Amino acid sequence: MERFRGGEVPDLVKQFVVYFYRHIRERNIYEIYSMFDSSFHKLSERYFKTTPWPAAEAIAEYVDNDHVFCLLYKEMYFRHLYAKLTPSLDQRIQSWETYCSLFGIILNRNVNMQLPNGWLWQMIDEFIYQFQSFCQYRAKLYQRTPEEIEGLKQCGEVWSPLAVLNYLQTFVDKSDIVAELKRDGGKALAETEGYVDARNGRGSNCLKVLGYFARVGLLRVHCILGDYCGGLQAMEPLDLHNKTGLYTKVTLCHISASYYTGFCYLMMRRYLDAIKVFNQGLVFIARIKQYHSRSSGYDQILQKMEQMYALLALAVALCPAGTKSLEENVQTNLREKHAEKLSKMTRSELPVFDELFTYACPKFITPSLPDYSNPSANISSEAYKLQLKMFLTEIQQQNQLPVLKQYLKLYTSISVSKLADLMGSGTEQLLTLLMCLKHKTSSSGATDFMVDVDGETGEETVQIGDVKIQRNYLDYYSNHISKLKSICSELNAPARQQQSAKSGGW
Repeated sequence: MERFRGGEVPDLVKQFVVYFYRHIRERNIYEIYSMFDSSFHKLSERYFKTTPWPAAEAIAEYVDNDHVFCLLYKEMYFRHLYAKLTPSLDQRIQSWETYCSLFGIILNRNVNMQLPNGWLWQMIDEFIYQFQSFCQYRAKLYQRTPEEIEGLKQCGEVWSPLAVLNYLQTFVDKSDIVAELKRDGGKALAETEGYVDARNGRGSNCLKVLGYFARVGLLRVHCILGDYCGGLQAMEPLDLHNKTGLYTKVTLCHISASYYTGFCYLMMRRYLDAIKVFNQGLVFIARIKQYHSRSSGYDQILQKMEQMYALLALAVALCPAGTKSLEENVQTNLREKHAEKLSKMTRSELPVFDELFTYACPKFITPSLPDYSNPSANISSEAYKLQLKMFLTEIQQQNQLPVLKQYLKLYTSISVSKLADLMGSGTEQLLTLLMCLKHKTSSSGATDFMVDVDGETGEETVQIGDVKIQRNYLDYYSNHISKLKSICSELNAPARQQQSAKSGGW
């Protein structure tokens, strides 16, 4: 690694800043993203592995002291700082102020600037990541110095949940993105990818696209706060089954939307919905990951893929019927990765549920302020422990349900008294268990049933009917048709070459 003296900006960094500024001024989307996603990380590896980039004040003279560009530079500066180093309290506050200034300009001024959608998504994503990081930092008072604790007391509004949610919601409201999505399902937005026609040299995509991505940001914030209903409501305008939506154009956004939506469904006991969303997300990753092997977000893609397979294993263990809706390659990979754990979970072994949940769950946060009068306290894991307890309690409540479901599959009609004998329980206890099964699997059961009174005998009976899940064979047949065409093309190639040689076509 090359070193440079304090206060001295390396020549390559000067060139980077100058060209970066020029491309932003010229609204050159392709070059902007190349420098943001590739050049910035290469220079970071070369010069700044263990140190921060030069301060914005050090590079301002090379970019005409442009205030907006310096804010964009600071956003990247703090992104690198969080990724490679451990930010201090002052740096966390400065990063918050940078986002407030940058967002304030985009929200309240007529900005003539186009930025790549990939950067705009990562701006929202990094904003939420730093919010999470600050909440965890603040919760570990036992690691803070008296000066840091005093500083934390003075910055109650910095990275507060209310302020973060307010910024995201303001982007949604001011962009009017919900009305646009309802108008045409996001078709026009997907066709232009949110970009303004470069020929007129005016206008900006920033507000509209940030408003769109803020919906996914709201999903994530609600999810890490444990508000799963609020998370799903945030995603209502976006259709995850729309394979041409704008979110599909930005890989990390697509993966994040699938991961957090699926997790919300899992925690709300909508296991079939969770399985479908995870399946879609994993099929997408399998299709595109080879094209991102050299990108800065490749490790994040692989990590989210493994987490989604772990969450999918949990959902399948709780709703085995959901395997019918899985794509062939996803089902194969799931067996290869978690066959033993799936077997243990069918036997209701809680440690396996605990292990997979702990590995794959989001990093939950406690939004409330810590008790500064008790500096030895550590509440950083309290939110995680609460969500884990809720999840494991749900598993324990379902311990008897697999046996009951197996009996229900054997009959189309059975008296309550006979079913109670088979289960080794009393009639009242069985009715309670049936109600529990109906409640817990209302949106994920492969078997539906109702308790009725037999008109002839006057005895209570359970009437059972199968719920058929329609499997989507479109992708399966499309893949095999493509393979067949490829094989036929290869088989016919020698004949075509021979014919071409005879006719002088070479």
